[in-house]
Amino acid sequence: MTDTAPVNVPAFIADHRILDDTIAAPRGPWSGIVHAGDNLTIIDLFGNQAVDCIVYDAHDTGIRYSAPDTIASQRNVYLTEGSVLRANTGAPLMTLVRDEVGRHDTIGGACSKESNSLRYGHHTVHQHACVENFLAEGARWGLGKRDLVSNINWYMNVPLEPSGVMGIVDGISAPGLSLTLRADRDVLVLISNCPQINNPCNGFDPTAVRMIVSSPLS
Repeated sequence: MTDTAPVNVPAFIADHRILDDTIAAPRGPWSGIVHAGDNLTIIDLFGNQAVDCIVYDAHDTGIRYSAPDTIASQRNVYLTEGSVLRANTGAPLMTLVRDEVGRHDTIGGACSKESNSLRYGHHTVHQHACVENFLAEGARWGLGKRDLVSNINWYMNVPLEPSGVMGIVDGISAPGLSLTLRADRDVLVLISNCPQINNPCNGFDPTAVRMIVSSPLS
C-alpha cells in the first residue's frame, strides 16, 4: 500500500489518492476492502484477460453480489458503464462508473476443477481454477465454499443468442483498457485473474492485470 500515485494511472483517477496499486499475477488472486465512495480500477494490461469477481458487504458478508438481482434490475444480462452491482437484498454494492470495453459477462460463472473435467476431459481435473483462487483468497476474510456465489467476469466475451444459447469466445478487450467501479458501501472484493487455458476467454494465455484502489480528493 502506498500514498504515492504511480505513473500511468488512468486519467479518470489521476487526481485521486492511491490507496493500493497491485499487479495480480497471471492465474493469481487478489482481494481487498473498498470503502464507500472510493474506487476500484482494473486494468487489462495485455488485453483479452478474463477477471472473475465476487463482491460482499464488508460488514455483513451474508449480503453479497447477486447476478439475478443485478440482471433483473437493469433489464440487461451484460454489464456496462452505469451498471449497478446489486446484492441478494437488492441493495447497491458498486457502480461501474467508467468502462473502456463496453460489455462484461455476469452469467458465464467461474471455472472449477469439476467444470473443467466435465467440459475438457478428466486430464484437466488437476488444473488450477478460479474456484481455488476464490477459496484461497476468501479464507483470508473468514469465507468458505458455502460463501461462493455467482460471479462477474470482467472483460470476458459471452455472446448470448436469441435462442438462449451462450458461448465463450475471443475477447473484445485490448492492452491497457480499464474499468472503474465506485463502492456504494464498504465492500470486500474477491478477484481471480482467471487461469483458464481451455477456452478463448483469455486467448488460452492468462496474463497479469493491475488493481488500483483510489479515493477522490474532493
